[in-house]
Amino acid sequence: MIELRPYNQLGGDHHGWLNTRHHFSFADYHDPARMHWGNLRVWNDDIIAAHSGFPPHPHRNMEIITYVRTGAITHVDNLGNKGCTIAGDVQVMSAGTGIVHGEYNQEDEETRIFQIWIMPDETGLPPSWGTREFPRGDRAGAFVTLASGMRDDAEDALRIRANARLAAATLNKGQSTEYHIDAGRKVYLVPAKGSIEVNGVVAHAGDGLAIRDEQVLHFSASEDSEIVLVDVA
Repeated sequence: MIELRPYNQLGGDHHGWLNTRHHFSFADYHDPARMHWGNLRVWNDDIIAAHSGFPPHPHRNMEIITYVRTGAITHVDNLGNKGCTIAGDVQVMSAGTGIVHGEYNQEDEETRIFQIWIMPDETGLPPSWGTREFPRGDRAGAFVTLASGMRDDAEDALRIRANARLAAATLNKGQSTEYHIDAGRKVYLVPAKGSIEVNGVVAHAGDGLAIRDEQVLHFSASEDSEIVLVDVA
């Protein structure tokens, strides 16, 4: 089963400095049919204006992944962490027992991010934060795991405290690839750019695909595309 969730039908709002779309219920957007997908709780598509951002605010017991699509995001928190994550790279914050953080676009152009929240397998652990580079060339034509809490995934992936995996791939126009899904798991994916076909379903940049009861996903790109997916229990 593959359910297409078009970008223009998502919830969201425009706050001046922030133009946001919500794939799942969040803030003032509530849809009882879209509360979560497995242990995936939030997928927000945020456009942050230049020289603006999210002021310091708290989180607890949530795995929060930021995938930067364009521009850059600068993170600061009450643990003393500070870092800049640029387009194509990923940062992970394990909120654990509690963390206060701010996320800022300090660039001269807008920044676009996917903000992804995954419910942890275990609560009450110390908070942490990390970021790393994942050059797009390393995932040309095939999916590469960027963050994971699954035991057999690559050690160089950012670690999360959840039975889930974040993976991404870039496809040139006319290129194809596959992604295999283990029994009983679900996938949610969004093209960060371009246009793709997945098992006969066409999705454009920003559209969501909620997937279950599929064993193999066959991807083909009708234009240069970038795909981000989360594989969850």
